[in-house]
Amino acid sequence: MRVLTFGEMLLRLTTDPTVHLQQTNQFDFYYGGAEANVAVSLANLGITSRYITKVPANNIGNACENYLQANGVEINELVYGGDRLGLYFVESGFGNRASQVTYDRKFSSFANIRSDEIDWDQVLEGVDVFHTTGITLALSEELRMITRRAMQKARQRGIKVSFDFNYRSKLWSQKQASAAIQEVLPFVDIAFCNSMDAVYLLGIEQQDDLTAYYLTIQDTYPNIALFASTTRKVASSSKHSLQGNLYTKGRIQQSIEYTIDPVIDRIGGGDAYAAGIIYGFLNNWSEEKIVSFATANAVLKHTIKGDGNVFSAEEVEQFSASMNQEISR
Repeated sequence: MRVLTFGEMLLRLTTDPTVHLQQTNQFDFYYGGAEANVAVSLANLGITSRYITKVPANNIGNACENYLQANGVEINELVYGGDRLGLYFVESGFGNRASQVTYDRKFSSFANIRSDEIDWDQVLEGVDVFHTTGITLALSEELRMITRRAMQKARQRGIKVSFDFNYRSKLWSQKQASAAIQEVLPFVDIAFCNSMDAVYLLGIEQQDDLTAYYLTIQDTYPNIALFASTTRKVASSSKHSLQGNLYTKGRIQQSIEYTIDPVIDRIGGGDAYAAGIIYGFLNNWSEEKIVSFATANAVLKHTIKGDGNVFSAEEVEQFSASMNQEISR
């Protein structure tokens, strides 16, 4: 089983949670990016994981290679060039103060990637699932074209296409995102989206429950066989609850609701959830087992620093089996 992910690799610079961004004179840094995070988590779960991005041909690009290889991700298809790796700064939240993200990723190596730099017929060879996100679509018109082409080629080859809406308001408007996302949804098999995505990006009227949203989306895009999302409740920056949702075959399956206290680092939690869903899907598990595993994988990610999730499948299953919390219905 092999998964290919496509998107921008980033360097995250994070403050100590007890200071404001303007106060700090030091940062912790981590390599990540939505699609890189999915690749890292899948590799640690035991899936052959390949990642395509473009990084500068310098020491920073080499550091990206080292990070990916250390986590077992295949990097044979990395593209090199450009002048810089995209950055983002995180002012860590504390108590009732939420985290804040500031992007510095314009004119990055990946944002300037060209369509002739990737041979999709070659890189899709032997792939079972292709995964990307709306973040990649947001970065440039060229990347929208490249990503559409990749998704279309994957579907033509019988490869399952996984797509996370991952809307970021600091990257583009709802109108721009809506148009671009609707262009690629006809090629998608597994969609990660929630009720807000349905309302604000797909123009669906507010419904009574999540199942109704997915039914409505599926009426327009019957090619999407599986929908997944999480429901998060935030008591403070350090205390959240999380529940997984998985819809397929006309019904929704939900995980138990986990209380995460304290939250060490929530960045990458959604990517860990996506990786868990893909992992269960590739193993042909029941819907109940898939959503339980994926949610446990996401919860564990909240307990460690960094963007990537490094837990093995055995660790996730052991953690999931040990929980004894009430099911939220």
